Amino acid sequence: IKKIKKQPTEKRIYNVKDYVVYPKHGVGKIVSIEKAKIGSIDINFYKVLIEKEKLTLSIPLNQQSHLRHVSSINQVNKAVNILKTKPKIKRTMWSRRAQEYEQKINSGKLYELAEVVKDLNKKTDVIAEQSYSERQLFEKAYERLKSEFEAVLKTNPDEVQKKMDKALGRVQISDEAQ
Repeated sequence: IKKIKKQPTEKRIYNVKDYVVYPKHGVGKIVSIEKAKIGSIDINFYKVLIEKEKLTLSIPLNQQSHLRHVSSINQVNKAVNILKTKPKIKRTMWSRRAQEYEQKINSGKLYELAEVVKDLNKKTDVIAEQSYSERQLFEKAYERLKSEFEAVLKTNPDEVQKKMDKALGRVQISDEAQ
Protein backbone atom coordinates (compact mmCIF):
# COMPACT_ATOMS: atom_id res chain seq x y z
CA ILE A 1 0.00 0.00 0.00
CA LYS A 2 1.46 3.31 -1.13
CA LYS A 3 0.76 6.35 1.01
CA ILE A 4 -0.13 9.45 -0.98
CA LYS A 5 1.97 12.37 0.11
CA LYS A 6 0.28 15.72 0.43
CA GLN A 7 1.75 19.05 -0.36
CA PRO A 8 2.31 21.21 2.74
CA THR A 9 -0.95 23.11 2.97
CA GLU A 10 -1.51 26.77 3.58
CA LYS A 11 -4.75 28.55 4.14
CA ARG A 12 -6.14 30.00 0.94
CA ILE A 13 -5.79 33.78 0.94
CA TYR A 14 -7.21 34.58 -2.48
CA ASN A 15 -10.51 33.69 -4.11
CA VAL A 16 -11.63 33.10 -7.69
CA LYS A 17 -12.05 36.40 -9.62
CA ASP A 18 -9.60 38.24 -7.31
CA TYR A 19 -7.03 40.43 -9.02
CA VAL A 20 -3.50 39.67 -7.85
CA VAL A 21 0.00 40.80 -8.75
CA TYR A 22 2.64 38.24 -9.61
CA PRO A 23 6.00 40.08 -9.45
CA LYS A 24 7.56 38.79 -12.66
CA HIS A 25 4.43 39.14 -14.82
CA GLY A 26 2.23 41.87 -13.38
CA VAL A 27 -1.51 41.91 -12.76
CA GLY A 28 -3.57 38.78 -13.25
CA LYS A 29 -6.99 37.43 -12.36
CA ILE A 30 -7.53 34.17 -10.52
CA VAL A 31 -9.76 32.14 -12.83
CA SER A 32 -9.93 28.92 -10.81
CA ILE A 33 -8.48 26.92 -7.96
CA GLU A 34 -7.54 23.43 -9.08
CA LYS A 35 -6.11 20.22 -7.73
CA ALA A 36 -3.56 18.09 -9.51
CA LYS A 37 -1.48 15.04 -8.74
CA ILE A 38 2.17 15.32 -9.62
CA GLY A 39 4.06 12.11 -8.98
CA SER A 40 2.44 10.93 -5.77
CA ILE A 41 1.82 14.38 -4.34
CA ASP A 42 -1.55 16.12 -4.36
CA ILE A 43 -1.16 19.80 -5.16
CA ASN A 44 -3.70 22.61 -4.94
CA PHE A 45 -2.97 25.63 -7.09
CA TYR A 46 -4.36 28.88 -8.38
CA LYS A 47 -4.86 29.36 -12.12
CA VAL A 48 -3.95 33.01 -12.74
CA LEU A 49 -4.70 34.56 -16.12
CA ILE A 50 -2.38 37.41 -17.07
CA GLU A 51 -4.27 39.14 -19.85
CA LYS A 52 -1.45 41.45 -21.02
CA GLU A 53 0.93 38.60 -21.70
CA LYS A 54 -1.73 36.07 -22.79
CA LEU A 55 -0.43 33.78 -20.10
CA THR A 56 -1.97 31.41 -17.58
CA LEU A 57 0.11 30.64 -14.51
CA SER A 58 -0.39 27.74 -12.13
CA ILE A 59 0.75 28.86 -8.70
CA PRO A 60 0.73 26.26 -5.90
CA LEU A 61 -1.03 27.34 -2.71
CA ASN A 62 2.20 26.94 -0.76
CA GLN A 63 3.80 29.48 -3.13
CA GLN A 64 1.07 32.09 -2.70
CA SER A 65 3.45 34.30 -0.72
CA HIS A 66 4.79 35.38 -4.14
CA LEU A 67 1.40 36.88 -4.96
CA ARG A 68 -0.04 40.08 -3.54
CA HIS A 69 -3.41 41.80 -3.76
CA VAL A 70 -3.65 44.74 -6.15
CA SER A 71 -2.99 48.06 -4.46
CA SER A 72 -5.55 50.23 -2.72
CA ILE A 73 -6.78 53.51 -4.20
CA ASN A 74 -4.56 55.39 -1.70
CA GLN A 75 -1.48 53.50 -2.85
CA VAL A 76 -2.33 54.30 -6.48
CA ASN A 77 -2.66 57.99 -5.59
CA LYS A 78 0.72 57.87 -3.85
CA ALA A 79 2.23 56.21 -6.96
CA VAL A 80 0.76 59.02 -9.11
CA ASN A 81 2.45 61.51 -6.77
CA ILE A 82 5.75 59.65 -7.25
CA LEU A 83 5.28 60.02 -11.02
CA LYS A 84 4.89 63.79 -10.54
CA THR A 85 8.20 64.19 -8.70
CA LYS A 86 11.46 65.01 -10.41
CA PRO A 87 13.37 62.02 -11.84
CA LYS A 88 16.63 61.05 -10.16
CA ILE A 89 19.44 61.16 -12.66
CA LYS A 90 22.10 58.69 -11.63
CA ARG A 91 25.58 59.00 -13.05
CA THR A 92 26.41 55.29 -12.86
CA MET A 93 26.97 53.12 -15.91
CA TRP A 94 23.84 52.24 -17.88
CA SER A 95 24.34 48.48 -17.44
CA ARG A 96 24.32 48.87 -13.65
CA ARG A 97 21.27 51.17 -13.73
CA ALA A 98 19.47 48.83 -16.15
CA GLN A 99 20.05 45.96 -13.73
CA GLU A 100 18.64 48.01 -10.83
CA TYR A 101 15.59 49.01 -12.89
CA GLU A 102 14.99 45.39 -13.92
CA GLN A 103 15.12 44.32 -10.27
CA LYS A 104 12.66 47.04 -9.30
CA ILE A 105 10.29 46.05 -12.12
CA ASN A 106 10.39 42.38 -11.09
CA SER A 107 10.00 43.17 -7.39
CA GLY A 108 6.28 43.63 -7.96
CA LYS A 109 6.21 46.65 -5.66
CA LEU A 110 4.00 49.48 -6.90
CA TYR A 111 6.17 52.37 -5.66
CA GLU A 112 9.37 50.91 -7.12
CA LEU A 113 7.57 50.47 -10.44
CA ALA A 114 6.46 54.11 -10.31
CA GLU A 115 10.07 55.18 -9.63
CA VAL A 116 11.34 53.30 -12.69
CA VAL A 117 8.64 54.83 -14.90
CA LYS A 118 9.46 58.29 -13.53
CA ASP A 119 13.24 57.91 -13.94
CA LEU A 120 13.08 56.52 -17.48
CA ASN A 121 10.34 58.87 -18.68
CA LYS A 122 11.08 61.18 -21.56
CA LYS A 123 8.55 63.93 -22.15
CA THR A 124 7.64 62.74 -25.65
CA ASP A 125 7.57 59.52 -27.62
CA VAL A 126 10.39 60.64 -29.90
CA ILE A 127 12.36 57.45 -30.41
CA ALA A 128 15.75 59.13 -30.97
CA GLU A 129 15.94 60.30 -27.34
CA GLN A 130 16.20 56.82 -25.80
CA SER A 131 18.35 53.80 -26.42
CA TYR A 132 16.58 50.59 -27.34
CA SER A 133 17.13 48.94 -23.94
CA GLU A 134 16.07 52.10 -22.11
CA ARG A 135 12.83 52.23 -24.10
CA GLN A 136 12.19 48.50 -23.51
CA LEU A 137 12.56 48.91 -19.74
CA PHE A 138 10.39 52.02 -19.73
CA GLU A 139 7.62 50.32 -21.71
CA LYS A 140 7.73 47.21 -19.52
CA ALA A 141 7.46 49.27 -16.32
CA TYR A 142 4.84 51.61 -17.84
CA GLU A 143 2.61 48.72 -18.95
CA ARG A 144 2.87 46.95 -15.57
CA LEU A 145 1.97 50.14 -13.73
CA LYS A 146 -0.84 50.85 -16.17
CA SER A 147 -2.34 47.37 -15.76
CA GLU A 148 -2.37 47.73 -11.97
CA PHE A 149 -3.96 51.18 -12.21
CA GLU A 150 -6.63 49.71 -14.52
CA ALA A 151 -7.44 46.92 -12.05
CA VAL A 152 -7.65 49.32 -9.09
CA LEU A 153 -9.42 52.25 -10.74
CA LYS A 154 -11.68 49.93 -12.80
CA THR A 155 -11.50 52.24 -15.83
CA ASN A 156 -10.53 51.75 -19.44
CA PRO A 157 -6.86 51.78 -20.55
CA ASP A 158 -7.15 55.16 -22.32
CA GLU A 159 -8.30 56.94 -19.15
CA VAL A 160 -5.49 55.36 -17.14
CA GLN A 161 -2.93 56.32 -19.80
CA LYS A 162 -4.15 59.94 -19.78
CA LYS A 163 -3.87 60.05 -15.99
CA MET A 164 -0.34 58.60 -16.05
CA ASP A 165 0.83 60.81 -18.93
CA LYS A 166 -0.54 63.89 -17.20
CA ALA A 167 1.34 62.99 -13.99
CA LEU A 168 4.53 62.38 -15.99
CA GLY A 169 4.08 65.55 -18.05
CA ARG A 170 4.24 63.54 -21.28
CA VAL A 171 3.30 65.33 -24.48
CA GLN A 172 1.21 63.47 -27.03
CA ILE A 173 2.50 64.06 -30.55
CA SER A 174 -0.35 64.30 -33.05
CA ASP A 175 -0.25 62.12 -36.15
CA GLU A 176 0.20 65.18 -38.37
CA ALA A 177 3.48 66.12 -36.72
CA GLN A 178 5.10 62.76 -37.40
